[in-house]
Amino acid sequence: MTASNALIQVEHWLDQVVIGLNLCPFASKPRRQNQIHIDLFSGDLEQLVPHLVQALTELDAMSPAQRETTIIVLENVLEDFDEYNDFLDQAQWVIEQSGWEGTYQIASFHPDYQFADTQPQDRENLTNRSPFPILHLIREASLEEVLAKYPNPESIPDNNIKRMETLSENDIATLFPYLLHNRHSQ
Repeated sequence: MTASNALIQVEHWLDQVVIGLNLCPFASKPRRQNQIHIDLFSGDLEQLVPHLVQALTELDAMSPAQRETTIIVLENVLEDFDEYNDFLDQAQWVIEQSGWEGTYQIASFHPDYQFADTQPQDRENLTNRSPFPILHLIREASLEEVLAKYPNPESIPDNNIKRMETLSENDIATLFPYLLHNRHSQ
């Protein structure tokens, strides 16, 4: 797969799923203003922690007006969800050890994402399923600011689950074509 193909898939997911289905009501403005940086990582696992530190350092050096958030697309690494999930602990450790706890947080997305106490086919898992494993670096101050202005922010997860439950099989095939490919290849 070419880098441009991976980026096209992630941009499609961002525009059609995350923004298009309003899963994150705060994503459309920074997307319109080109403040979302999509970073393709295609190295090996040993290179991922230094890459994560570099991405956080770059984000920290910029104002939110320049770069609100960074999406690190993991191509050909951490494809197994359990391994990816284990790496999230290491990523959190990086934030803590680098002095960025309370400044940045990581949202997680994966093609095989599965919330605890769910079955793989449960629709709520679709809210965090992406074409590739993703580490989404979020500014906590920006998140707090938009949450304070959003009516009933605690309803967002439940609303997203309800939205996923209303999708037809055709909608899912259109919005999540990589899931169908993954099902056929397993």
